[in-house]
Amino acid sequence: MLTINIICAGKIKENYLKDAIGEYSKRLSKYCNLNIIEIPDEKIPDKLNLNLEIAIKDKEGKLMINKLPKDTYLICLDLSGKQLTSEEFSKKIEDISVNYNSSITFIIGGSLGISQELLNMCKEKICFSKMTFPHQLIRVFLLEQIFRGFKILNNETYHR
Repeated sequence: MLTINIICAGKIKENYLKDAIGEYSKRLSKYCNLNIIEIPDEKIPDKLNLNLEIAIKDKEGKLMINKLPKDTYLICLDLSGKQLTSEEFSKKIEDISVNYNSSITFIIGGSLGISQELLNMCKEKICFSKMTFPHQLIRVFLLEQIFRGFKILNNETYHR
């Protein structure tokens, strides 16, 4: 069975997001082994400069790199990434699981994004939208799209 890892910065505090994550995690258990790995997010000071921003992303990035499973296909969620339809995303999951690995790891950076070192390690970058969303909400979006992807792959009905 395919293993899907999601490495993300920060804990979810809002109950409505916890509930959605719990629901999609339960639904996905039929299709894959799911691991959500949280690393602490760094506090962002009021007076942020470029050097401090890079330092914060680097610190979070190193924590994420330390959590990477061996032999995984690494995908970063990043604004510079490629936008996919749900069908293309579904096909991507299938292609990776058949041709590359039995493990896919998605990276969701903190509020400032993903370190350059981690972006360089990724095999692919994808972007859900050119709009900016809180990284906690993107976690729910990702889980929903993974679930939708498995429904598409298995020719199962899911709302459109």
